[in-house]
Amino acid sequence: MLKELSNQQVVNLLKEYEDKLPKKILDEVKENLPKGISETKIKKIMDMVVAEYQAALIEPGESVGIVAAQSIGEPGTQMTLNTFHFAGVAEMNVTMGLPRIIEILDGRKAISTPMMEIYLNKPYSEGKDIRKLALSIKETKLNDVVKEFSINIVDMVINITLDKEKMAEVGINIAKVESAIKVATKGYNIKSSGDIITLKIRGKEQSLNEIYKAKEKIKGCHIKGVKGISQVLPVKRGNEYIIITAGSNLKEVLSLEEVDFTRTTTNDIYEISGIFGIEAARNAIINEVFKVIESQGLNVDIRHIMLVADTMCVSGFVKGITRYGVVSEKSSVLARASFETPLRHIINAALVGEKDPLDSVVENVMLNQPIPIGTGLPDLISKVDE
Repeated sequence: MLKELSNQQVVNLLKEYEDKLPKKILDEVKENLPKGISETKIKKIMDMVVAEYQAALIEPGESVGIVAAQSIGEPGTQMTLNTFHFAGVAEMNVTMGLPRIIEILDGRKAISTPMMEIYLNKPYSEGKDIRKLALSIKETKLNDVVKEFSINIVDMVINITLDKEKMAEVGINIAKVESAIKVATKGYNIKSSGDIITLKIRGKEQSLNEIYKAKEKIKGCHIKGVKGISQVLPVKRGNEYIIITAGSNLKEVLSLEEVDFTRTTTNDIYEISGIFGIEAARNAIINEVFKVIESQGLNVDIRHIMLVADTMCVSGFVKGITRYGVVSEKSSVLARASFETPLRHIINAALVGEKDPLDSVVENVMLNQPIPIGTGLPDLISKVDE
């Protein structure tokens, strides 16, 4: 009968392969090994894993950049859908397809449809008070709880008639509205009677035009909720409830005690980078691009997307694949000039006497030389007797 190996013996056996395999693969093998397996079988499995791993490695000199560009670009031409609309909620669109891919890879700071997926702690994740919580997260502006704004031309005052039903729905009173207006405006006397709030300028007389501008400004005054979140939609995903939002404010949402901050996320890469750092931003780029490609029913190996994400984040900051981002950091003058605005790059390089190491593809193609990939990678160095 075969003697069963202890956990420590298995760990010691796997240690022999630490220099041949990544830690992630070793951990996966360890988790999936059947109980009571013999030492010989473990070694046989590990040798097969090593052989598979080495067969999957890319050969030195492989043009990974071009392969990745083609692998993402070709399916990209088949993308059609621009926006996906959430049924039953106004202003809840999410940009999908090619426009979203372009938005991510260009590294745009202002994205067209920022949105968040807010995961909740129990009992909210089970559906308790989910609607109430969603409404408390949604930003309420003064305009949302007002029936009418009017200007009294004789007394030069602004009258705000509040909507009591809407105020009750979002759970605020007149005092809360008054204090919010005080924070947003300076130099006004504020009085309230019944459901009407009156604003009058202190001291100097104001023209009708200035009063009209002030009225328009206070419409967007923040009353309650998380700034920047214009719509909320509670949905059931699997066995739990989550809240999807239009608009994004990750920092403020993560500070709410009802929110599960370990899983809550946004589709704004720069926001993730600012709060969690560059590694999280790299992961977000991979997830966001992969999500779009998958939703279109296309198949792109995740390693191509990982290469693009690495290129965008290698400097420690998120940089788009544009002339102002990744391309501007290339060491080669000719490579930068081949992308856009060639004269400017060549003149600037000439002024400072810049040298081009010619160690990439584009510049060698321009000069009709073998490119340093594949067979062009090794150089022949020989000593010649003088």
